Amino acid sequence: MTQTITAMYDTHPEALAAQGKLVGLGIPAGAIKLLSGTQAGATGISAEHDDSMWGSIKGFFMPEEDRHAYGEGLHRGGTMLSADVDDAHVHAASDILEEHGSVDLNEREAAWRKEGWDGRATGSTTATAPLAGGMAHDTGLHLGGATESATSHGTAATGTDYIPVVEERLNVGKRMVDAGRVRVRSFAVEKDVSENVTLHDETVSVDRRVVDRAVTPGDMALFEDKVIEATEMREQAVVSKEARVVGEVGIRKDASQRVETVTDKVRHTEVEVEDGPGTVSRTGTTGTTTETTPRKPL
Repeated sequence: MTQTITAMYDTHPEALAAQGKLVGLGIPAGAIKLLSGTQAGATGISAEHDDSMWGSIKGFFMPEEDRHAYGEGLHRGGTMLSADVDDAHVHAASDILEEHGSVDLNEREAAWRKEGWDGRATGSTTATAPLAGGMAHDTGLHLGGATESATSHGTAATGTDYIPVVEERLNVGKRMVDAGRVRVRSFAVEKDVSENVTLHDETVSVDRRVVDRAVTPGDMALFEDKVIEATEMREQAVVSKEARVVGEVGIRKDASQRVETVTDKVRHTEVEVEDGPGTVSRTGTTGTTTETTPRKPL
């Protein structure tokens, strides 16, 4: 659904700048209309031109009193901007129009009336004062031609006023978050160990004994030099180390699913319609309910 937003600017460049920002917002250029007026009393400006300008304003859908006000603004040299904006961009578009200096039409009308303007169609007043710049523009934007803010209600092309029924919907998404961390680190440590080993030792002893016998022929060499030697042997422990893999430690991730219920509050609007006989109906996103309130006797 689209809504028509209308604004008045003192100068044409201000309106062009606002138009460029609206196009950048995503509003099609064909949905934006600019209508520039001419300074009343300028050389070469005829009454026929005023009539043509007034005829162009009639192509815009708006209340008659607003059409007279915009016509007066165009007659005084202003520029009128009108844009058909979808509901999703109404707020942003309104902000853009105000940022570029849209006129506060209510205050401007009051100033014109002090100058002698009677609120009639363009060209019916003798006031020739140009538009004064620098006024506030809080109410300078008009939705569907009404003198309310752009957030009040939309206006369809048939001239029927509508109140939008709004409903909030809960959108639940997912994201990954850090729920904890496991780290495995290896490092070397030392400890004392003991092992028992049996060692063999050899010792040499000198034995002396008393002998009394006759010398035999084999003993004749006893008078020659003779040396007997024996070496003592002893076993000694020899230590060596061997590295062996005796185990492994790893990290494994297991995935599982769980169902979590998310609870929040959403809002929606309801429209209450009360007719003359006292019947009240409420319309919302959940349907329509009707109740009748009896009238009290006079």
